[in-house]
Amino acid sequence: MTIVVKTTAELAAYRLSGQSVGLVPTMGALHEGHLSLIRRAEEENGLVVVSVFVNPTQFNDPSDLERYPRSLETDTELAGSTGASIIYAPAVETIYPPGFATGVHVAGITDLWEGESRPGHFDGVATVVSILLNQVRPDRSYFGEKDFQQLVMIRRLHRDLSLPGDIVPCPTVRERDGLAMSSRNARLGVADRAAAPALHEALDAMREAAVGGERSALKLAILGAVMVKRAPRFELDYLQVVDPVTLDPLEDVVPGARAIIAATIGGVRLIDNIALLDDGAKS
Repeated sequence: MTIVVKTTAELAAYRLSGQSVGLVPTMGALHEGHLSLIRRAEEENGLVVVSVFVNPTQFNDPSDLERYPRSLETDTELAGSTGASIIYAPAVETIYPPGFATGVHVAGITDLWEGESRPGHFDGVATVVSILLNQVRPDRSYFGEKDFQQLVMIRRLHRDLSLPGDIVPCPTVRERDGLAMSSRNARLGVADRAAAPALHEALDAMREAAVGGERSALKLAILGAVMVKRAPRFELDYLQVVDPVTLDPLEDVVPGARAIIAATIGGVRLIDNIALLDDGAKS
């Protein structure tokens, strides 16, 4: 049975069970990507908490916040059938009580890429993740690699602030045609959805070239950018090869290097990434 709790007092009552706790933070609108995190958490913990909170501080555009889908009943059914024990669905006032005046900023990592395109976004994410980890006190928290810059930021945040538990990264879950699963995909029109896999195809081509011996980050980025620009309907925001820890641009591909991409199609902004060389691979 999955229980919905909305206050920290209710949450604390279940935390006393003595079981290890796995946390999957979400903003709801659950899809298979979220469910894969829940399954992983259920395998590794006695109790799985899925937070469902549409965080207002990470939205740059108020209209985006208003349009974000909210489906707590459906999310509860999906999460429960996948292994969640508790749905933590706090009100805004529970996360940000009256007079709330504190924010968290992770310097450096959040300045480029998504941070440049969405000012303030990562501060909102860092703040709410800090609050959720302190409220839930999980043994492990699960985050997908699809939002790679966010994952890197959260790992640094977790380390720097000595937040509880471990951060567990999980592989990106994709549709059959390679498109990374995201709640944003539901906003794509038919033609745009058909074109959307071009992002992953470009990243795949870059990885194939890197595995084949190409080490120039510039040449790989040009290869991917040409493929995206040949695809219909896309407006490319950025495509870079970056260090997997600092997110700084690389000149030469090293083990663990990531290709990261963002592009807009039909008014919907999509992001994706791929490891060009596995950690430990010889360059």
